[in-house]
Amino acid sequence: MTLPDIQNLDRAALEAWCAQAGEPRYRASQVLTWVHRKGTTDFAAMSNLPRRLCEGLAASFTVRRLEPSVVADAADGTQKLLFTLPAEAGARAAAIESVLIPQFERPDGARDRLTLCISSQAGCGMGCAFCATARLGLIRNLRPAEIVGQVRAGMAVAAPRTLTNVVFMGMGEPLANYDAVRTALEILTAEWGYAISPRRITVSTVGLVPMIPRLIAETRVQLAVSLTAPTDAQRARLMPIDRRYPIAELIDACRALPLPRRQRVTFEYVLLRDENDGEADARRLVRLLHGLRAKVNLICFNPFPGAGFAPSPRERLLRFQAILRDHGLNATIRESRGQDIQAACGQLAASRPAA
Repeated sequence: MTLPDIQNLDRAALEAWCAQAGEPRYRASQVLTWVHRKGTTDFAAMSNLPRRLCEGLAASFTVRRLEPSVVADAADGTQKLLFTLPAEAGARAAAIESVLIPQFERPDGARDRLTLCISSQAGCGMGCAFCATARLGLIRNLRPAEIVGQVRAGMAVAAPRTLTNVVFMGMGEPLANYDAVRTALEILTAEWGYAISPRRITVSTVGLVPMIPRLIAETRVQLAVSLTAPTDAQRARLMPIDRRYPIAELIDACRALPLPRRQRVTFEYVLLRDENDGEADARRLVRLLHGLRAKVNLICFNPFPGAGFAPSPRERLLRFQAILRDHGLNATIRESRGQDIQAACGQLAASRPAA
């Protein structure tokens, strides 16, 4: 019998297990500190725990480590990590990808920001027309251990550099795998876990409206919404989720969020030539976001085989940004990184291993 991975449990679940085993609930935090902060995989090595508890843990759980099968290096310093997931009941074998993205921000050229882009699902079921992952379809949800495991592996690959930010912008729709993502976020932000500030973690969604308030209330992380078009007619062609949750409903949900004073909602906008990159589109976007504490992240489309779309020309991208800024919107451009290893935004599409 395969034992469950203890890394799939949040603190409340492990506290409940401890209580059932006749142990005080505070033992859960001690165990989780060993597993996550100290990286211990041997329960017998948890020296401040009673032997009977260590033996009970060993009989009930295991600790598995997610290791990349391939690490690809891009010319710009970006690194793509490929993880192979075994086949299991109800789901074929799959592969997922994470991306380490260094950024030069200081005048001396020092890398003072290192972001890890992680996946929340193997494949994706949202069907966005401009995303390579969508071509895979949804294979399965990732478990908390598999989500957190990408962060541990990313830290190991990055060493001795320090990981500064984590973004859920890899394969999959995080809010369609909410419970596992919430547990992973607890582990990543807890003192007994990875102790990453929620301000340095961003969760991106295509717009699963009912889940957005819950994410903000339960996690305190940063929210990014993939918008990509200012009208329903355009967005429904590019993002099928718009037929279920139209733009007005999505924007109203964002306006209603009880955001902290300095926090904004980031709207991601992939510019596609002759689809959504005209001056009229920029002005519609200005009207749509008027009065909302928002930041717009303009993203150049990164082509992939059979995509059917072309990137917006640079001059059109800059004009689009200028219109937004002229109307008081904070608009930035996310430059493409790791294109030579298919690690750029929208390009993640790990090959399916043989079943």
